[in-house]
Amino acid sequence: MKTWNLIRLIFPLGFIAILLTTFCAPAFAQTPPQSGKYYVIDYPANTEGLQTPVTYTLWVPDGVKKIRAIIVHQHGAGMEAARAGETSAYDLHWQALAKKWDCALLGPSYHVTNNAIDLTPGGAELWFDPRHGSDKTFLRCLNEFASQTGHPEVAVVPWALWGHSGGGIWSDVMATLHPDRIVAIWLRSGSALMFAPKPEFPQPVVPEGLYGIPMMSNPGIKEMGKLPYGGTLNTFKAYRAHGAPVGFAPDPLTAHETGDSRYLAIPWLDACLAMRLPDKNSTSQQLKPVDNSKAWLAQPESKVAVPAAQYKGKVNEAVWLPNAKIAKEWMEYVKTGSTSDVTPPPAPYDVAATDGKNGRVITWNADADFESGIRQFIIYRDGKEIGRVPEIPFGQYGRPLFQSMNFHDTPVKPLAKMTYNDYVTKPGEKRSYTVVSINGVELKSKPSKPTN
Repeated sequence: MKTWNLIRLIFPLGFIAILLTTFCAPAFAQTPPQSGKYYVIDYPANTEGLQTPVTYTLWVPDGVKKIRAIIVHQHGAGMEAARAGETSAYDLHWQALAKKWDCALLGPSYHVTNNAIDLTPGGAELWFDPRHGSDKTFLRCLNEFASQTGHPEVAVVPWALWGHSGGGIWSDVMATLHPDRIVAIWLRSGSALMFAPKPEFPQPVVPEGLYGIPMMSNPGIKEMGKLPYGGTLNTFKAYRAHGAPVGFAPDPLTAHETGDSRYLAIPWLDACLAMRLPDKNSTSQQLKPVDNSKAWLAQPESKVAVPAAQYKGKVNEAVWLPNAKIAKEWMEYVKTGSTSDVTPPPAPYDVAATDGKNGRVITWNADADFESGIRQFIIYRDGKEIGRVPEIPFGQYGRPLFQSMNFHDTPVKPLAKMTYNDYVTKPGEKRSYTVVSINGVELKSKPSKPTN
């Protein structure tokens, strides 16, 4: 894998595509100190009809005996979006969702060579319309990951899909092709109807099974009057008219960027996974039907939801929300563009201190706060604060976080590391170190266990 990454740095994508037409290199990589294992597969252009090279990165939580589903975080169209997709499987907050449900987290990166959103050679429509080969290549990667990971169930378990822009189009079309395999779909500023005016993009035939899939349409309010807003709104209306459990959550703060949408997307997908996944010890992969007994409904233009039994309007035109908890978070999100959190994060673990060239190097592991992620870490030596990582959290898009988010809801490169250099303490000197997590709303965890 190191060799392949070096090749990528030296040679342009066009040359890489030529190399890949004769060679496909599945690989394994692990990035310490984060827990879990990473598996990487590269495919060339023209694999199973796909004209775009693609890299799939799969994260598997430590200790999982049987993977129950795969959460797919699919980037959008364009070169920048493709590069952003390279880090999606390394996202600690999305990993927390995957870990909770014994899921794997999959981050594709389609190596487009331009920013075209049509069938131009090297453009994004060649992959975000799965009918041009990305469907077959996606299924192939799952079969190969099943072998690599030692989890044969990866090839057959259901999927929870999150897609931004072109990734939303891809997710929506995949639902028409594989309705029985999809737990739920989050459509951030993208759906198949967004491309209804495009003659080269025939609208897919919608099978009856699709209307049993929970979905959330989530455009930015500043996109109003543009295809991403109109497309996701029309998708909500069209599917809801058939009784599908579909919601609509316009982000009041953003345009096409993803903003803080993860703070509603993650708990919403959590609720859908809880509702639909087969029982943990079941040998069947058949998804459970949507349970509407706890559903809440709301007018699409309103910011107030009520229990379904109390709703006075037309049910098949209402925003569908799975339960009271999500309804409360939806009401907050459509007003503020984010959600609140009143619980502290989990404490860091596996804290270690080793001798460096100048002082001591402190490393640790930490799980993201499920509600608000990780903002920062505080490092203590003998009970006294000596530093913070990062020193100043950054958030150009959304809240400032340890893993600063980009336009596309993936961590900014280079990936942040859980490490701190204590240059004051001499190598070999006996000191006790602890680490505290601060979550996205600045609540502190309990201290980690101290080093020896």
